[in-house]
Amino acid sequence: MKFVQIIDFETERLDEMEQLLQEAGQRAAGRTGGPTHRMLLKDRDKPNRYLALIEFDSYDEAMRNSDAPETTELAERLGALCVGERRYTNCDLLDSRDLR
Repeated sequence: MKFVQIIDFETERLDEMEQLLQEAGQRAAGRTGGPTHRMLLKDRDKPNRYLALIEFDSYDEAMRNSDAPETTELAERLGALCVGERRYTNCDLLDSRDLR
């Protein structure tokens, strides 16, 4: 079953975060496992609040990715760019479809 982690965070440094994510994606190119899809949502009612939805093939794959040293380092670097604490929600993906 696919798995999605939702990360709720606030930042005033989104451009720097995106640069870190792009660099990490380039380093991970060709590596098996890891995230399969990412969506980034901006809260229209609260400036600087974002929701990142990170999809994995399975919960087990997400946990393997989470345990990787490079993931820990990236999370620490991203966390330093956040205002306040990040909130994580772990979800099993029951349904996903295009409506058009």
